[in-house]
Amino acid sequence: MKDITDAILALTHGETDTVALMATVACEIHHAHPFADWTGFYRVTEPNLLKIGPYQGHHGCLVIPFSRGVCGACARTGQVQNVPDVEAFADHIACSSTTRSELVLPIRNGAGRLLGVLDIDSDTPAAFTKADEDWLVPLLAEVFRSAE
Repeated sequence: MKDITDAILALTHGETDTVALMATVACEIHHAHPFADWTGFYRVTEPNLLKIGPYQGHHGCLVIPFSRGVCGACARTGQVQNVPDVEAFADHIACSSTTRSELVLPIRNGAGRLLGVLDIDSDTPAAFTKADEDWLVPLLAEVFRSAE
């Protein structure tokens, strides 16, 4: 993943616009991860509410409250959600009937403000590993450190 990390860091260097950063990261991860079926961001647009942001893949849910779903759980707790079987996640929101597993990571700027979550869906069960988390968490922290 070093090549994609280097590419993302080069493409986003010096950028502070959150939407521009999200669009670039979603595109690069979507095309680099072998199991990504849908890759995108849900942005915090008001207290306890996420709205769809830049993404790659089929349509997504437009609005997700912090109180529902895997993305809501990530936003609510601030913890990475790696769900190997979305059918086993009690409050999963089925934006797509083909999704089988999901990795959702919180996105914060350098001041610690929650900007949103990165959601990567796969039509393959258990598609995401601890290695994916270990790669993405520091990358996202660096990319969004200076985001507005």
